[in-house]
Amino acid sequence: MSEMITADLVDLDLSADTKEAAARALAERMVARGRVTDLEGFLADVAAREAQMPTGLDGGIGIPHCRSSHVTEPTLAFGRSAAGIDFGAPDGPADLIFLIAAPAGADDAHLTILSSLARQLMNAEFTGALRSAGDAATAAALIRGDETPAEAAARSESAQVSADTSGTSEDTAAASGAASPGAAAGTTTPAASTAPDAAAPAGEEHPFRIVAVTSCPTGIAHTYMAAESLENAGREAGVEVVVETQGSAGFTRLDPAVIAAADGVIFAHDVPVRDKDRFAGKPTVDVGVKAGINRPGELIGEVREKAARGEVTSAAAPGGTPVERAGDSGEGYGTRLRKWLMSGVSYMVPFVAAGGLLIALGFAIGGYKINKAPSVMDHFVWSQGDSWAALLFQIGVVSFGFLVPVLAGYIAYGMADRPGLVPGFVGGSIALTINAGFLGGLVAGLLAGGVVMAIQRVGIPPALRGIMPVVVIPLISSAVVGFLMFVVVGKPIASAQKGMTDWLSGLSGTNAVLLGALLGLMMCFDLGGPVNKVAYAFATSGIAVSDPSDSAMKIMAAVMAAGMVPPLGMALATTVRGRLFTRAERENGKAAWVLGASFISEGAIPFAAADPLRVIPASMVGGALTGALSMAFGATLRAPHGGIFVVPLIGNPFLYLIAIAAGTCVTTALVVALKTLRKPAPGATAGASGEDAGEGAQTASAGRKQPVAA
Repeated sequence: MSEMITADLVDLDLSADTKEAAARALAERMVARGRVTDLEGFLADVAAREAQMPTGLDGGIGIPHCRSSHVTEPTLAFGRSAAGIDFGAPDGPADLIFLIAAPAGADDAHLTILSSLARQLMNAEFTGALRSAGDAATAAALIRGDETPAEAAARSESAQVSADTSGTSEDTAAASGAASPGAAAGTTTPAASTAPDAAAPAGEEHPFRIVAVTSCPTGIAHTYMAAESLENAGREAGVEVVVETQGSAGFTRLDPAVIAAADGVIFAHDVPVRDKDRFAGKPTVDVGVKAGINRPGELIGEVREKAARGEVTSAAAPGGTPVERAGDSGEGYGTRLRKWLMSGVSYMVPFVAAGGLLIALGFAIGGYKINKAPSVMDHFVWSQGDSWAALLFQIGVVSFGFLVPVLAGYIAYGMADRPGLVPGFVGGSIALTINAGFLGGLVAGLLAGGVVMAIQRVGIPPALRGIMPVVVIPLISSAVVGFLMFVVVGKPIASAQKGMTDWLSGLSGTNAVLLGALLGLMMCFDLGGPVNKVAYAFATSGIAVSDPSDSAMKIMAAVMAAGMVPPLGMALATTVRGRLFTRAERENGKAAWVLGASFISEGAIPFAAADPLRVIPASMVGGALTGALSMAFGATLRAPHGGIFVVPLIGNPFLYLIAIAAGTCVTTALVVALKTLRKPAPGATAGASGEDAGEGAQTASAGRKQPVAA
């Protein structure tokens, strides 16, 4: 493997006046060494990264960098400017310029070396040695870690005194490399292993503890520089700082015990923090990654002040991106499979909600024959209501067209990260083409993720790594998934989908009522959790067509009605028997009226968290009754969400509201009876401390559930 930086990639007399000219001058050296294949294409990638956020840092440093398909191997070029070049740093121009180029598919080993260099840039001794380096070879050796700053300075001084000493520099560098391996750019010391011991002051049980996450769009430089800066500031302040760097080389999750023991959290990031909900319930400072580099001491002070005031964050809703919820390697396959599927569903539901509501509005305005209207591209009259109804309907149909591809694409994303998107979307689109529907989307997503994961395990020559994520993986995986969907599994899945649709269409009488009761139980079991999501996804998949069957619309109506019952039941219970609830619960009850009416089942979570053995069974009984009555009454619904606000779109709306009222009253009666059989909670009548404790527990638990349609 060739060295990432050599003397040919160093310019100690960089004469550029602008950052663009500096990047070009250094990139030309990379082209001459065969490290970059297309100069203009690479510079365009550098400029695009620069446009996201200036790469100038305090201390006279500029670090333009990017990941690019025009880079053949990870490469560094270094330039030193006497006049300084403006890279957007607050303290002025930069005289040390590092151009960092990484292939689009750079491997972990290379990126680890690059990240170590980023940490070194926060070392004043290192940057000072670069400023005083007398020749390109010395600068390159410093950056590679072949020489320590002290040895480089000594060699430069010796060279000035006598040229004869130059012959000994190689031996000195070799000895220093053996004696100080930690100085090498390829050697990293995990923050988690050093920060706690270094910061513990004597005479104290334990110092203030902070866990931090750093990340930037490229994940090469700023991520690791911010980590180093925070760790250094923590040592100076006598604070334990443990950093999780979410960089391009992947990341290792902090030990849950370390997070649990932390007194505060710092997020220094410009891309979403993965698994952010791990840090919920703690004093948190959330800033951009450059703030972590430029003012780490202030951030540490801020989080300590928040801790002193008792300010904590509520638990983050799980999800973020699918890959964030993919799970740790120690989880069982069943757990990971559930998370993959729920990832796809969570991205699918907004398309269902938008499309379904638009279609429902189209029917409400234009009548049930609006689906026969001509395209609004050919006929649209501004003053006619039917034209607007047709427009809403046709936009909704287009939105629904994305449902299965999005489901498949993001299941694959949850399994294999971004490389899974292309084959996932292709497989989902094929599922639509062959009428495999929702089931086909599920299978296509799992196939796409599995195929990409298999390809990623194959050993790839270094020369091909740059084109793997943009050419090879999408090409091979799409071809394999397409073959499997068209030729192997597509037809059986399409037959199964048709069979399920025919079965639903034939449901009547007792069977329909029992299905409504089952869906009601599922909707109220975990109030927005996985079981709730399965029932909701089952219902929405049935109406995700331009002309849903009557049975599919009955199922959607039953699911929404049952999902409204738990918060409405709790709201009514706090109204009729307030003495059984704490003051905080009574306040939550007021909000639960609105949440329940809006079909947001999470309105009941604070009550379920405080008393699950009474609230959840009562909610399930009421939800099952409502689901069964809705099916028995033949209520239909074309919209996938909306609560009482879409009553005009409901078939048999009066009986539908009676079903909801009946389930709400049953839930209220049961929860009141069950709570009456036990002694009142200490905070039910008085006692602020009990209320506060209950409220804190409710808030923490509430954050762990996802919205019904999220």
